[in-house]
Amino acid sequence: MPTTALSDQGFDVIALGALGGIQDGNLSSYLIRPHGDRNAIACDAGSLVNGLKVAQDKGVFSDVKVPDGSTDSVIGHVLKNEIKGYLISHAHLDHVQGLVIASPDDSNKTIYSLPSVSAEIEQTYFNWKAWPNMLDRGQQPQLKKYHLEDLKPSEAKELTGTGMTVTAFPLNHGGAESTAFLIESGDDAILCFGDTGPDEVQKVSNMQDIWKAIADKVKQQKLKAIILETSYTSDRPDNLLFGHLTPKWVHKTLHGLDQEAGGNALKGLPVVVSHIKYLLTGEQPQEAIRQELEAGNDLGVQFVIPEQGAVYHFW
Repeated sequence: MPTTALSDQGFDVIALGALGGIQDGNLSSYLIRPHGDRNAIACDAGSLVNGLKVAQDKGVFSDVKVPDGSTDSVIGHVLKNEIKGYLISHAHLDHVQGLVIASPDDSNKTIYSLPSVSAEIEQTYFNWKAWPNMLDRGQQPQLKKYHLEDLKPSEAKELTGTGMTVTAFPLNHGGAESTAFLIESGDDAILCFGDTGPDEVQKVSNMQDIWKAIADKVKQQKLKAIILETSYTSDRPDNLLFGHLTPKWVHKTLHGLDQEAGGNALKGLPVVVSHIKYLLTGEQPQEAIRQELEAGNDLGVQFVIPEQGAVYHFW
């Protein structure tokens, strides 16, 4: 049963995969659970088992007790019993790879996504060509390991086996449909973004629509954190963003949220900087991105550059 004793104490977030792009083994995935509750959801699943392994090596699961008689390792127990489902923002490989690869040894659970994303997961991966069909729809035979649950935009849905609900908001990722997930537990909320480009570049209003929808939660300090992608440094030209953000665009869009929430509303709000692209060069961009984010941080938000396997408590 979900634990309620520590409700309204925010969320624990474990970075199972902190980066975007090409570093297999450390790709977008955030395990999210109400503080004090073991029942979690994974927001994206680019890396699962390797992320759990890195977290275990850091001591994050030192308090996990594998039940007597179980043959599972700690990693196996957390994967099968504590992760109750997956929120998949879009079907690009760096957001689903860990889920697909782990599926033969995973337990039965639900994959939550917008209908277009569900269709792509079914047709691209679980099709008996790329991988056996672990779903309860699509190519026969259906192994029915995972129930594919279509989410309706802006409509809250209970996350089975947890004390949380999710509301999906469509995003535009360079023309592909992506998703932001508002996860709520009691009065607390956390917002996890999949990949997205700036509204202004893509000539859409997706980000602004989300800010309008959550402005009251920001005003009331019920939003405990935002997980937001920042793929490149700000010298990246707009025509080469491919549906991603830079520090310059992060500042601009967060100003849009601050305006919707009445101004001076984001001070101290944690913003987890996800999906920084790994580079095949001598220097990784984390430090440059951190400096650019801090240099323009006139809203006083708390930027967090996540480290794979680390746990963060946002309350």
